[in-house]
Amino acid sequence: MTDTPSVAEISRLANRVLDRVGTVVVGMREPLEAALATILAGGHVLFEDVPGLGKTLAARSIATALGLEFRRLQCTPDLLPSDITGSFVYQPATGEFVFREGPIFTGLFLADEINRTAPKTQSALLEAMAEGQVTVEGRSYPLPTPFHVIATSNPIEFEGTYQLPEAQLDRFMVRLAVGYPDRDGEQQVLLARVARRHEVATVEPVVDAGTLAAMQAGVETVHVDPDIARYCVDLAAATRRHPSIQVGASPRGSQGLMLVARARAVIAGRDFVTPDDVKAVASSVLAHRLSLTAQAWATGVDPRDVVAELVSQVAGPPAVGARAL
Repeated sequence: MTDTPSVAEISRLANRVLDRVGTVVVGMREPLEAALATILAGGHVLFEDVPGLGKTLAARSIATALGLEFRRLQCTPDLLPSDITGSFVYQPATGEFVFREGPIFTGLFLADEINRTAPKTQSALLEAMAEGQVTVEGRSYPLPTPFHVIATSNPIEFEGTYQLPEAQLDRFMVRLAVGYPDRDGEQQVLLARVARRHEVATVEPVVDAGTLAAMQAGVETVHVDPDIARYCVDLAAATRRHPSIQVGASPRGSQGLMLVARARAVIAGRDFVTPDDVKAVASSVLAHRLSLTAQAWATGVDPRDVVAELVSQVAGPPAVGARAL
């Protein structure tokens, strides 16, 4: 697909992707929709939850359904930056050093258990996530387009882990929690495993990388009402004034709020963003960007609760409808 698709076509394709991924990833429709909206908005995703909930399977299934080349790297404490970006390798036949690309040269890169690797290696992702390139020994190498990172993090273990610094967290447009499935959902997981008669679950592609790029371009054409933009700014600004927050969301946070809300609206088949779109993504976009005060941290305040409180307090704009043509 080369032409920019309509909102209706983007919505149709996006929901086909979600339905296809939902055949192997059970009970995760809401986080999957948020992850897909983030990719359509051009961002990166951090899944943070306990092991065994299907985060890696979800990332692989999304990549396959979107027709992206997928590479996974298991993060460990001894991982080096060059293990991600690549390095120069000596070729005896020519007597030259040739750059050998690392696993990050792909369409969708999965950094599994990213908090198990050292900060030096975590920082190797910063340039790639922000600028779509890596620099090795002073030379810059562009990454494929589209390029997205999905990382997973285990929040329950602290030995042998390295908490992601604020600068790294800020590069992720959303942080999502999968959560345990309900009783029926978990039963479906078991029965699906019995039905396929082997461990590996796979999905068929719905689109290809070129179509995904066209879908992303289509999302970029959707108008955002100035009142919606102001609402995103007001929510981000409110985090900077909350007594439990030492450092609030930056302008990158308010921009991420607007972009993910817009992509969510397009998935729903609308060419306009409503306040409810902003509210639905506020926690996943803003909570991981907030630094608690020492007192709030000691008393167990959850940044997600702070965002929920602010969403209920900050006045939203009046009703926003379809853009007049």
